Amino acid sequence: MKFCRFDYDCLGLIEGDVVHDITPALDALPPLRWPVPLGDPLIAHLPALMEAARRVPRSASPRLLSQVKLHSPITNPSKVMAAPANYRLHVQQDTKDPGVDPGGTHMKALEGVERPAEKYGLFLKATSAIAGAAEGVQIVLPERRTDHELELAVVIGRAGHAIRREEAMQHVAGYCIGLDMTVRGTEDRSFRKSPDTYTVLGPCFVTADEIPDPHALSMSLWVNGERRQHSSTGAMTIDIPDLIAIASSVYTLHPGDVILTGTPEGVGPVLPGDVVRVACDGLGEMTLRVSHHP
Repeated sequence: MKFCRFDYDCLGLIEGDVVHDITPALDALPPLRWPVPLGDPLIAHLPALMEAARRVPRSASPRLLSQVKLHSPITNPSKVMAAPANYRLHVQQDTKDPGVDPGGTHMKALEGVERPAEKYGLFLKATSAIAGAAEGVQIVLPERRTDHELELAVVIGRAGHAIRREEAMQHVAGYCIGLDMTVRGTEDRSFRKSPDTYTVLGPCFVTADEIPDPHALSMSLWVNGERRQHSSTGAMTIDIPDLIAIASSVYTLHPGDVILTGTPEGVGPVLPGDVVRVACDGLGEMTLRVSHHP
């Protein structure tokens, strides 16, 4: 199933190019009381939600996907984790672009490192950075360079700690397209990647059963109609099961937690006024605008 959050707090089911409003299916989620458990309730109770979605009567007049405002389908993860330098061609590109790594400290750390996430681990992004296509990207430091980084976002569906590679995919609920926006500079990576709207997720949450092989997806990004990034998830240096094993060796993973799996080559800057379009096999596409932070 392809679930989306549209027009603020409506739950939609995408079929082709239309959205069916299935907001009543949210009644399948139990009420929350303090202390609220870690994780995203929608993902934590996904089987019940999917069953309720099948029972909700379809509207006689579904909305066109192009006519609704899409927000992040993931709203309350306990954490967003990201894999550094997980595409070799991206690393090679960075070494030739001084604007990506002022001072060169990042590149020096990667010299001779075949699998960076194994050596350096995953890093965290603030959950408050999550946004959807409707919010777009709001540039927080206009005097600094902000880059787009297109990624496959893996959504955890079942809690676990010290998850073995052989069992890792059983913990995956589904996938989104992710944009890991990045302010360039010398501050800690998590600080520069965590401004509001710097983790864009969408256009929908696609359940794992819809994606037979998440390591065989083509994904692309355009800025103002010019294609800048185009690659396959098969080019990841460290695959999804290993990323889950690495993350869960330190963190307990909870339903709704997001792993951004790294970005391919073609990273570049965006400016207020730019229009960014992203697409990925099986996950759809979304268009968003870049603006100044209010």
